Amino acid sequence: MSSAANELGYEIRLNLQDQNFLGDRRVALLEQIDTTGSISRAAKAMGMSYKAAWDAVDAMNNLSSKPLVIRVAGGAKGGGSEVTRYGRGLIAAYRTLQKEHELALQRFQSLGNAADLKQLMEILAMKTTARNQLRGTVKSVKRGAVNGDVILDIGDGMEIFANITNESIDELGLKPGREAVAIIKASFVTLSPDREVKVSTRNRLWGAIIKTTPGAVNSEVKVELPGSRVITAVITNESLDEFDFTEGSECCALIKASHVILAVH
Repeated sequence: MSSAANELGYEIRLNLQDQNFLGDRRVALLEQIDTTGSISRAAKAMGMSYKAAWDAVDAMNNLSSKPLVIRVAGGAKGGGSEVTRYGRGLIAAYRTLQKEHELALQRFQSLGNAADLKQLMEILAMKTTARNQLRGTVKSVKRGAVNGDVILDIGDGMEIFANITNESIDELGLKPGREAVAIIKASFVTLSPDREVKVSTRNRLWGAIIKTTPGAVNSEVKVELPGSRVITAVITNESLDEFDFTEGSECCALIKASHVILAVH
């Protein structure tokens, strides 16, 4: 990518049905399959696991109106995989769009400070119904058989633990030092008045309640964390009364690692 694109740290991602469809890594995988005629050889060239490559191909084929990759039986090499004409067309269209994207970044960069532009684009690009978005830096990644544990350092001595699939780790390019955003639905946040509550939940963020908004059945509670960050929880009115959660009360926000979504720009 161009120097402007590299400095801003952006890539193009195309979604279908609100799901990730095409990005730099998947397009590069398609190109390798087209060159090698094999998903296994393409995965090796990409430094991907065989399963991750197959899962990516299946995801693209499932979302597309026409298959991008087909399996080919027989032949001199004993069969393999082939990128369809439709798939090659998408590769060409993506690369053309990528070039236009780079030119646009260069033009925008010439108009002002790249850091200001980066911040603006991040705000515009982040569209989600989840109210809790905590920016941080990946501290560590530990893979398991299917899922991996990612620790996100969000500053002020706080960390977010996320348990996501290995495919997602590869797709997002998560590694130590990579910036990411933890996205958490308010309904996934549990509040406890006890800092030492004995539960298996790995994420425990201690703060003070700054606002409560009772509803007909549930209440919205905003908790201020260190560094002036705010996390929002939706709890029952009964819980609000039972634990006497009022403005100024200290409490612990509990979130399961499996309920944390990670996003990158």
